[in-house]
Amino acid sequence: MAPRVSFWSCVFVFALLLVSSLTLSVISAEDGEGQSEEFVLTLDHSNFTEIVAKHDFIIYEKAASILSRHDPPIILAKVDASDEVNKELATGFEINGFPTLMILRNGGKNVQEYKGPRDADGIVEFLKKQVGPASAEIKSVEDAGNLIDENKIFVVGVFSELSGEEFENFTILAEKLRSDYDFGHTLDGKLLPRGESSVNGPIVRLFKPFDELFVDFQDFHVDALEKFVEEASVPIVTLFNKDPNSSPFVIKFFNNPNAKAMLFLNFSSELLDAFKSKYHAVAKHYKGKGISCLLGDLEASQGAFEYFGLKDDQVPLIIIQNNDGQKFLKPHLEPDHIASWLKEYTDGNLKPFKKSEPIPEVNNEPVKVVVADSLQDVVFNSGENVLLEFYAPWCGHCKQLAPILDEVAVSFETDADVIIAKLDATSNDIPTDSFDVQGYPTLYFKSASGNLLQYDGDRTKEGIIDFIQKNRDKTVPLDSVKDEL
Repeated sequence: MAPRVSFWSCVFVFALLLVSSLTLSVISAEDGEGQSEEFVLTLDHSNFTEIVAKHDFIIYEKAASILSRHDPPIILAKVDASDEVNKELATGFEINGFPTLMILRNGGKNVQEYKGPRDADGIVEFLKKQVGPASAEIKSVEDAGNLIDENKIFVVGVFSELSGEEFENFTILAEKLRSDYDFGHTLDGKLLPRGESSVNGPIVRLFKPFDELFVDFQDFHVDALEKFVEEASVPIVTLFNKDPNSSPFVIKFFNNPNAKAMLFLNFSSELLDAFKSKYHAVAKHYKGKGISCLLGDLEASQGAFEYFGLKDDQVPLIIIQNNDGQKFLKPHLEPDHIASWLKEYTDGNLKPFKKSEPIPEVNNEPVKVVVADSLQDVVFNSGENVLLEFYAPWCGHCKQLAPILDEVAVSFETDADVIIAKLDATSNDIPTDSFDVQGYPTLYFKSASGNLLQYDGDRTKEGIIDFIQKNRDKTVPLDSVKDEL
């Protein structure tokens, strides 16, 4: 969850949904005679630009068949990024994972990541908002009540007139950030909840379900407005629990560029209030200083525990992950130790924590098992030529490669200078300064003298052996594997 490196499944589909006017989309639906009517428009490098330019609003969505009879007609489009002819197109949009959801506006000039819900009802509501005005006018107390949800972020501009530079800049902001936030504007600040009724424009009021509940801002430069909204919409301490209303803030926490401090404990603990009080004070001290803070319930955090390699019996614990992917851990934490431990971190006095499986006691298979704690010794300090696979147990392409690597390893069994190895990248930390693992499987080769190369050739026995032969140190004999080819 925390590293910027993302590991994606092996299904490579990049799709876009084209929507005209106030429309939503489907993949297909059967007509009255049982015929299947196809609503998916397939795009590729030859027609992408032309089709996109015809539509003001484009988004990807892989399901939504309940809207197949929506009027006016809907167009859903997809791009197969696994097709070589479309690789340049996917690269141009910086597609790193699949499937990718995107919104394209103004003929493709404005591109935004889709961050809405994935259930059918949520998608419908999200898209209706996306194709309507970016900011809704509030003309009554009822309007304000219907729009401003006490569990969500809502940004309101209060103006003396709906024109002029301030209003235009607010409109630009709303259009730019509409995928992430809801916006409204009004001529009458007295219609707004939470706060004194004499607020006069121009002013921006951001409502939020945490901390001080609302905050005002009066710098109407677009960049300043955007920075204000992004910073004000982050809680001093983000709660990680099973409440679905917390999810958007947890996602925002893990997507922000700061170092991330995460304190986990059992929320039924009698020490919860003491931890909350001490942690909130520390988080407030570090707000704006490059550290974001999260408080997680043990029951809701099992996915995070698995990802970071943590154990239930270590709680209460705090873990920090910085932008370099390094992690620092303090198990069995006490409330009074939070501030001093974070100061040790900021002073650079903590030793990084590393997630690792146990080093195997028996490691006699042709393909050797490497874990984080043995990576340095086996790969970098062994003085041997090492081909290392980073894999995920669930990855289909990794499963297809496994018997091929076994054959390669058998081919080098009599060559003491070559090691074929594998590392489960879901259970072990990877040094990002040495390896760039964007997907599975990823293969690296380290020569006996220390040259490190990523393998991007054919995933065949012959191709891999030939690569090893060409890149291993010339001082190492090659005769032991020639007969295998």
